[in-house]
Amino acid sequence: LAEFNNVRSVTEMPEGDDAKRSFHNRMFLEPQEKKRSMKALVVKQAKKTCSCTPAKVKDYVFSFFPVLQWLPKYKLREYLLGDIMSGVIVGVLLVPQSIAYSLLAGQEPIYGLYTSFFASIIYFIFGTSRHISVGIFGVLCLMVGQVVDREIQSAGYDLEPAALSVLTDTAAYVNTTISPVNQTLQKLLCDKSCYAITVGATMTFIAGVYQVAMGFFQVGFVSVYLSDSLLSGFVTGASFTILTSQAKYLLGLDIPRSSGIGSLIATWINIFRNIHKTNICDLITSFLCFLVLIPTKELNEHFKSRLKAPIPVELVVIVAATLASHFGKLRETYGSSVAGHIPTGFLPPHPPDWNLIPNVALDAIPIAIIGFAITVSLSEMFAKKHGYSVKANQEMYAIGFCNIIPSFFHCFTTSAALAKTLVKESTGCRTQMSGMVTSLVILLVLLVIAPLFYSLQKCVLAVITIVNLRGALRKFKDLPKMWHLSRVDTVIWLVTMAASALISTEIGLLVGVCFSMLCVIFRTQRPEAPLLGWVAESETYESLSAYKNLQTKPGIVVFRFEAPLYYINKECFKSTLYKQTGVNPVWVKAAKKKAAKRMLREKEVDSSGNQTSISMDFVSEPLGFHTIVIDCCAVQFLDTAGIRTLKEVCKDYREIDIQVLLAQCNPSVRSSLIRGEFFKEGEDHLLFHSVHQAVDFALDAQGHSGTSASK
Repeated sequence: LAEFNNVRSVTEMPEGDDAKRSFHNRMFLEPQEKKRSMKALVVKQAKKTCSCTPAKVKDYVFSFFPVLQWLPKYKLREYLLGDIMSGVIVGVLLVPQSIAYSLLAGQEPIYGLYTSFFASIIYFIFGTSRHISVGIFGVLCLMVGQVVDREIQSAGYDLEPAALSVLTDTAAYVNTTISPVNQTLQKLLCDKSCYAITVGATMTFIAGVYQVAMGFFQVGFVSVYLSDSLLSGFVTGASFTILTSQAKYLLGLDIPRSSGIGSLIATWINIFRNIHKTNICDLITSFLCFLVLIPTKELNEHFKSRLKAPIPVELVVIVAATLASHFGKLRETYGSSVAGHIPTGFLPPHPPDWNLIPNVALDAIPIAIIGFAITVSLSEMFAKKHGYSVKANQEMYAIGFCNIIPSFFHCFTTSAALAKTLVKESTGCRTQMSGMVTSLVILLVLLVIAPLFYSLQKCVLAVITIVNLRGALRKFKDLPKMWHLSRVDTVIWLVTMAASALISTEIGLLVGVCFSMLCVIFRTQRPEAPLLGWVAESETYESLSAYKNLQTKPGIVVFRFEAPLYYINKECFKSTLYKQTGVNPVWVKAAKKKAAKRMLREKEVDSSGNQTSISMDFVSEPLGFHTIVIDCCAVQFLDTAGIRTLKEVCKDYREIDIQVLLAQCNPSVRSSLIRGEFFKEGEDHLLFHSVHQAVDFALDAQGHSGTSASK
């Protein structure tokens, strides 16, 4: 039995009424038996994992392919209409966004349509959320595009067109005469767009592998380090980079895309250096598109409760802009940059370039983490809202396969997207069948309509991308409210946003994670540590600095430390305790020793004893209290440094006749104290299950000692 004595031992207990008063709340707790045999646990888990029964195989298959669970139970009359309506509307919205975000990822428009098509089908099979829309996400497209541009430049595709054609002809000649040829010349046999999608697909494959591995090894806990404020700041910072990357299309400028650290500033410098080359036709088109898109988007949001479906203004703008460009011959007359030929049908599948994996493996890590973090958080949010459950581990498998399988079909990275998910939910989506309807809409575009967008100006696509950043950029309006709720979260948001925008997206994410973890450390390094007072007619103790009309017990100081006690804050614990109590036992002991030495010296020099009496008065000066009760309710754990600190504090105070009592320790802390040999035979350190019990014990003990002294 583990006995937590809230009293003195029986031999020390006074007789009569004092005995009845001192013997209170004696508690006996019997600890649970713990199975300490690691071998037995491993064998049991291995048997459970490796056993194979028909029922277990069926459960595994059904959990891995959720479509087999919900599709047979599909209520045709109840669900079909809502799924068709939401699927068609999301598909109509997704077509222009897929084409627009392709530019952001450094790809041709057709590859954006491929990506949205395959992602919708695969999530239909593997996904457990009924409402999220999986497809192209702007921030991931930006991160993919930065890597694609870097690899294109390193492969030599950033050369002038004339030099590029000479090298291509040379490579073709050398390839027929000499082997092996220069690697760069071999790469040039594949044109720029071909190499761009090869890089994008390879990185998508690696990101998908990471996500599936995270699901297999159940390391989804990584996402807990991406707090809401961190993710919001990261997305807002990346939105500035997205806006900057699209600004050149608004002006019709042909300038290289900057990448690496400080790309945002470098891009704006290039834009202002080439501002005199602005294409007036593209500028006017961009302005007109903004005039149409922004007010209509605002109307959609303002009247979303009244509208059965949002106005597909992006599709209307794309159709109108394409017709105007085609019949106005804007490309031939004014030199406007257009989307170009978008083929119909599908390209034959092609595996990723295994030689590129070492180049992009590191870049795929933040993409994989951001992708699954956003997907899991959105799926859990909408599942909670609509009263069903999702499997976070299965969601990691789903988003991983949404990247692995499409990477063989010329696609780039996908994840869930909040804006399209909200549209999907608000238009009547009931199940994952809505995603299949969306893929059919995109399939229709791929097979029939895609070539009609040949004359679509790239500046129109840039406007669509920028307008869709409004939600992220509006987060600045929420800063006062966020500051009022939590200043720490606001600072994390600002630091992550600034680092993501001004340095780079990947480094910004890393800076945000490190800074948020440092904030947690700093908050535990210097936590709140108030003195407590008694709430009259209760057993409750609260902070004296936070509440009025609290009472204190004579001779007793109650102190609460609101953080774990470990190596980082052990000195803060001691200094705060000494400051709050007003007594530093080390200084008191030193002063007593000094006074004692002075007394001895003066005895030798002067036999009158005048100076000695002063020293003795100082030595025997009362300290104002006899007991310190440490409320440990907020101490989640102790490490070895924390246990050693508690031992030192108790020992130092005991040497100046002040006892230290611990109250409200959780089982983890009690276990640490026992393992650390905090309690030794003959010591009076006692554990109490409440502050009130500890205070009562101290009062009873002091009353008994006072009675004994008077006798």
